This record gives sequence, C-alpha cells and structure tokens, in this order.
Amino acid sequence: MKHIQFEIAVNDKTLTLGSDPIVMGILNTTPDSFSDGGKFEQIDLAIEQAQIMVQQGASIIDVGGESTRPKAKQTPIQTELDRVIPLIKKLSQEDLNTLISIDSYKALVADQALQSGAHIINDVSGLQAEPEIADVAVLHNAPVMIMHWDKKRDHDKDIIDEIKRFFDKSLHIANNAGLKENQIILDPGFGFAKTLAENYEILRRFDELATLGYPFICGTSRKSMIGNLLNIPLNERLSGTITTNVLAYTKGAHIFRVHDVKENLQALLVAKAAKYS
Repeated sequence: MKHIQFEIAVNDKTLTLGSDPIVMGILNTTPDSFSDGGKFEQIDLAIEQAQIMVQQGASIIDVGGESTRPKAKQTPIQTELDRVIPLIKKLSQEDLNTLISIDSYKALVADQALQSGAHIINDVSGLQAEPEIADVAVLHNAPVMIMHWDKKRDHDKDIIDEIKRFFDKSLHIANNAGLKENQIILDPGFGFAKTLAENYEILRRFDELATLGYPFICGTSRKSMIGNLLNIPLNERLSGTITTNVLAYTKGAHIFRVHDVKENLQALLVAKAAKYS
C-alpha cells in the first residue's frame, strides 16, 4: 500500500512521515533491558552510542530508563529520573540534529524529560497507566507515541479488533486532554502481551491498522517473536528484524524502532526504491 503522508508537529519543528522510512534508535540506560541492559548506563557510553546511531541515519533517539521486558520489576520514579534526565540534558546540548524521545509511561518522568530537552513521549501504556501524561504532552506541545499493551484482553477475540478497541480508549484520553491529531503516532506493540501467532498476524494485517488515519511505528527489534520462531539467541536476530521491518514498511509503517540503525535503514531504503522508483 502507498504511504499516507503526515506532518507531525514537534514544538517549532515538523517531522514529515511518508514514503521515507524513519529509523528510531534505541538507547536504554537500564541494567536489565532484554537486549542491551547494562551497556549504556554510563553517560559517556550512552552519548557515544547516540552519536553513532545518528551518524548511521537515526532520526530519533529513544531514551529509556525502565525495562519493559517480561517479568521486569517496576523502577522507582527517582531511579528512572536519575537514569534519563542527565543523559537527555547532555544529548540536547550535543549538535546531533535529531529528535529525542522519552520512553516512559510516567507523567512526572515525561514532564522532566521534556523540560530537559526531549521532544516526544513514547508511552508503552498507550496513555492508560497515567492518563495525565497526555496533559504533559499538551503542556509541552509534544507528540505522543501510543502503544498497545493490554494484559487483560480476551485472546479469543480478533487481535486487530482488540488493538483498535484499545486505541479508541487511548485516543479518547488524548482528545480530552486537547492533544492535536497531528501529534499522535500509534504502535501495535509487537511482543507486549501477545502470542507468537498474534505477533505475526499483526504483521500480516498491518495494512488494516495503517488505514486508521495515524502514522504507525514498528518495534520488532531482536524480540522473542523472532528468537522463538527461529530458535536463535539475541545476537542472531538482525536478519529477522530487518525482514519484519521491511514487511511492515510495505504495509504502511512509517517509523522503525531498532537497535541496529545502519543495517535496518539500508534495507528499508532498498524497499523504498523497489516500491516507489
């Protein structure tokens, strides 16, 4: 399907989402994230990694201070703040020419991050853990990435219908807060409370979500949907990640959240050339 073009308002900037794939580099400051836990806890290493990802073509750097891997313990707010705020302040002072997103569902963390130089909120709870985070977005004129994560849903019901139902609630929260439509990006939440079969059904039917009238993110990087299917460890999941991203791109996805920026962007640019040239 052809890509719908969106102009996302980011403070005084505009992020254009269309046929050009946008890569979002993952930068976790956590000791326990499933893939890169502990690698970038030190601020100098995190800055170096951000610089590398930008050089490789990342348009967004997604900073996270709490692991969302299965069975991960909730991180105290102050601990999360201590992990992400100094890094965001430092990143905002660097001449990176990139946007910074804060990967948090906590309103206070999002508020402090935006005050420190972040531009976008990436909320894995879809605004439903702390609905006041939508008010924070409005206060700072920041876009939000709304992800589907419904631990209590009925797995006997159609997964696409369930995602749409969840988004209806999230969009109601966003609308009540006064968030503009051109500041909303949706994420089907690959790997979050979903079976292996459901993950691939979402990928197969991604075009049904892409017609909802909002831009979409694909976040499959190194996830168990690849590892469990192929029975391979984390360090062997790059090819599977690239494949899922290219398939999602052909079905209308705009943003691709990845650990390996260069390889995924190269594959996506080839897919773009094949689709639009």
